[in-house]
Formats: sequence, structure tokens, C-alpha cells
Amino acid sequence: MSNEFVNQVVVITGGAKGIGACVAQAFIARGATVIFSDVDEQAGKEREKLLNQNAGAAEARFIHADLSQTKEVERFCHAILHDFASINVLVNNAGIFSTSPIIKRSIQDWDAVMSVNLRSAFICTKLLTPALIGAKGNVINLASTRALMSEADTEPYSASKGAMVALTHSLAISLGKFAVRANCISPGWIETSEWQLPARKAKLRAIDHEQHPVGRVGKPEDIAQACLFLASEVSAGFITGHNLVVDGGMTKKMIYVE
Repeated sequence: MSNEFVNQVVVITGGAKGIGACVAQAFIARGATVIFSDVDEQAGKEREKLLNQNAGAAEARFIHADLSQTKEVERFCHAILHDFASINVLVNNAGIFSTSPIIKRSIQDWDAVMSVNLRSAFICTKLLTPALIGAKGNVINLASTRALMSEADTEPYSASKGAMVALTHSLAISLGKFAVRANCISPGWIETSEWQLPARKAKLRAIDHEQHPVGRVGKPEDIAQACLFLASEVSAGFITGHNLVVDGGMTKKMIYVE
């Protein structure tokens, strides 16, 4: 196992459950100090305890924050900067999803999704940029294949994730002169049941797996491995502004009605 991330500092938003928790575990396992946020305080404390059980010389720190609120995002970032002068990796993972017919959806709901999924990512990156420059670090944004395709009644989520892809290539150009890279990952169907608190068994049908060209539904570990790859200067030092689609081939599959 690579020791590239030993003594590095990794910041993850939304790290108590699901993909964020798995990404946190992946970096902890490789020796990084991980600071993560979550709106669920109880889950955050529990995940912090679980991450630190086998962390060795690494460490997990949880900071409770509601990233839908600008002042909470600022408080989260300032707490990190109080203890760490440099940050190697920022993973903007926090996100919420909602579905509602457009004629019934409230503007408040639109604003809530945009605040967590997009605005918090921009604010975190803005405030932590000096620390990222100090480490010649990199930013990884979690977008979604819904940036590229949609189901009905998902406008705020799809729009926020499409904007996350655009934010990423903009950041790559703006931060490139400081030797800071920025990339994003667009997950497809990722089954997160085993990374909830408490963990539970996934309820998947054979057809759920079969409709993916690779023959299975995705796992949080698939996204964690993509994060490790993009964060690595050895493996991905020449990659910036890229949207890495990790979806088992689903967005490449043509669909015809028979």
C-alpha cells in the first residue's frame, strides 16, 4: 500500500456516512490526517471514533457544521486553518438530494440544494486556497452523472452537479498558476448502505447489476479509489480540470424501447 499520503492533511466535507466516510477511511488507511464535517453531529462523532480505532499514526477529526449556512462553512474552514497551515487535499463531497415536480418545488428547496452542493464547495475552496497553495495540494469535487443526464423532477440536484463540473475546470485554470490541481468525479449508481450508521445490507436486484456494462452496481470504494488516484502527484500530477466519470459504463449505454 502506498505511503504517499503519510503526514498529509485531507479535508472532506460530508464525511460521516456514505461515500464521504469511505473516502475518509481510504486516506486514513494510507497515513493521512483527515478532518471531516457533517451536519449529523451524532454520526460524525461515531464515524470519528470508528476511523481512529485503526488509524495508527494517522488521525481523524470531526467538526460539526451545517454547510447550507455560510457562517457554518466559514467556521468549519477557520477551525481547520487554526491548526493546519497547509492542506494537501480538499474533497468537496457534501451533498443533498431532493425530488419534486417543478410546479410544486419551492424556491427554498432549490436554494437549500444549491447551498450545500455548490456554494459550500466554492466557499471551502476559496477559504482554504492559501493552505492548499502552501502544500501545492489539490481539490477534488464530487459531481454526479446527473450532471450529464437526468431523471424527471431533479432540477436542483442536476443543476448543482453540472455547475460543479464547470466550477472544477474554472478552478483548475485559476489555481494552476499556484501549482494547485482541481478535478472532479462523477459517480453513477453507488450503493452506500454498508457505509451508513448503522451499516445495513444493500437490497439490490439482479437487474440492478445487469443493467451496468461492468455487471454490478457501484460501491463507495470505487469512488474512494478514484479520489486516491486524483489526489496522487505520482499517479495524476499531470491531470487537472478533468471530470472522471465512475459509473460502470452506464452513461455510455444506448437505450432503445423495444
